[in-house]
Amino acid sequence: GAPVSGLTLKDGAIWVKAAPERRTSFGALVQGRKLERHLGKVKPKPLADCTLIGRRVPRKDALAKVTGAAKYAGDLRLPGTLHACVLRPPAHGLTLASADSAAAEKIAGVRVVRDGAFLAVLHPQPDTARRALGLVKGRFEGTEPDVDDARIYPYLVDKAAPGQRVVSSRGDLAAGEKRAATVVEVEYRNAYESHATLEPHTCVAKWDAGRMTLWASTQSPFVLRDEVAGALKLAADKVRVIAQYVGGGFGGKLVGPGSVEAARVALQVPGVPIQVSWNREEDLFLDSYRPAAVVKLRGGLDAARGAITFWDSVVAGVSQGEAEFPYEMQATRYQASVTQGLHPFRVGAWRAPPAHTNAFARESHLDALAAKAGIDPVTLRRRLITDARVLRLLDLAVARFGWEPAPGPTGRGIGVACGAWRQGFVVALAQVTVDKATGKVHTERFLEAVDVGLVVNPDGARQQVEGAITMCIGQALSEEIRFKGGRILDKNFDTYLLPRFSSIPRIEVVFPENADVPTQGIGEPPVVPVAAALANAVFDATGARVTQVPFTPDRVLEALKAASAR
Repeated sequence: GAPVSGLTLKDGAIWVKAAPERRTSFGALVQGRKLERHLGKVKPKPLADCTLIGRRVPRKDALAKVTGAAKYAGDLRLPGTLHACVLRPPAHGLTLASADSAAAEKIAGVRVVRDGAFLAVLHPQPDTARRALGLVKGRFEGTEPDVDDARIYPYLVDKAAPGQRVVSSRGDLAAGEKRAATVVEVEYRNAYESHATLEPHTCVAKWDAGRMTLWASTQSPFVLRDEVAGALKLAADKVRVIAQYVGGGFGGKLVGPGSVEAARVALQVPGVPIQVSWNREEDLFLDSYRPAAVVKLRGGLDAARGAITFWDSVVAGVSQGEAEFPYEMQATRYQASVTQGLHPFRVGAWRAPPAHTNAFARESHLDALAAKAGIDPVTLRRRLITDARVLRLLDLAVARFGWEPAPGPTGRGIGVACGAWRQGFVVALAQVTVDKATGKVHTERFLEAVDVGLVVNPDGARQQVEGAITMCIGQALSEEIRFKGGRILDKNFDTYLLPRFSSIPRIEVVFPENADVPTQGIGEPPVVPVAAALANAVFDATGARVTQVPFTPDRVLEALKAASAR
């Protein structure tokens, strides 16, 4: 009954100005209805009048998370919960043919559920369920993929070849090559990598009164709802997903295979909450990995060292997404394969897919061209950049780093790389030391200048960038899924090597003043140029060009040996 002029919005609620105790929420007004209005041009209020945007706001969940009070899906203990452990094949490509569960069922309280090639052991205590699972004797059939982590790269190239298609092209490539004074051709590679989230896939599912309810660790509850509904042949409105805190996602929890498993078990045990919580070995075995990939690049620089006369990129394993960047290139061709089922394992989104793969190749290749032409890598980029935002960002990053670039290698161990995700731009500068006896790379300093338009929460944005740099130091230097056939050799973090505290450098994050540019997401752009900046820093330190991610000590030693041979 209050007049519109007497109302105000504050803290997500609608208040009566004269009587602040009188307020209501948007949820209370909507009452579950779908309300949709198409408005014309709406002028936002001036930024100066905003009370939150552009200002540091502490996270509301921070206290709960650092004290352990936050409840994740694995913390839920609904009354009567049974913990389900699933019988896994020893390798990809194999499925369960038969199983003897008699010994497991002798344990008090154990129950075995079977649905085709899917078998789960249930018990009120998770450790007992896991112990009982170890007593089940399964026989598996099928064929493992005939490939391993060393042969995967020619495997991908050969399998992708029949499906290679030109994604985009411009200009006359042959004519551009004739104009080139400096030509470089290199093959770049990256391994399969896990999302390696601190919290593995976890879900509690309950089938009751014809409705499936899931308490899930998920990045995309609506996608998960449809995934479960499809797997169980239920209408979407019969599935409800209650999203919990997510202990890391990075694209790995856009899908919910563990949640589908919990729902399959729950369907056979009506009225009982079923918890499926993968252990680390399952999480590494069943992850939707960052795709392994090969990028073959051939490019040329003109005699004036100011333009790329031709650029020919062929990718196997990922798409050409975000491969192009606002650099002046006179003739270009980008090819990628449309072959289905290219990978022997399930692959998926891994933060800015596949921008980091293409940026690693592109930015490494630019540095290689600069070095061969006797020009420093920053001057070359300044001459090539066609977007004023990116040029300002490059100058800001170099100035804040306090770097006077020179043609490499200089021995200082400083590398630069640019990257983009959608309309977010990043310039990264890394400084490393390299132990030439062991091949170990240590990151001393890392700076990123990040332009994502208006920064809504500077503190939250800085945390995102710091986390991205930290994660991608692991991506670049140590993280790799090793496998033989369908058998994943890495089962825990003793061999799948995440960056330790000692690996983390001094990190600096810079945001330009750019309030007039619409806000872009910041979860993806900062990961894109990290590996390339580190690789270019290794070259500047040693003269050795590393072309495969991760550049482990052994690979660095190989590069050092190749460089000395030249």
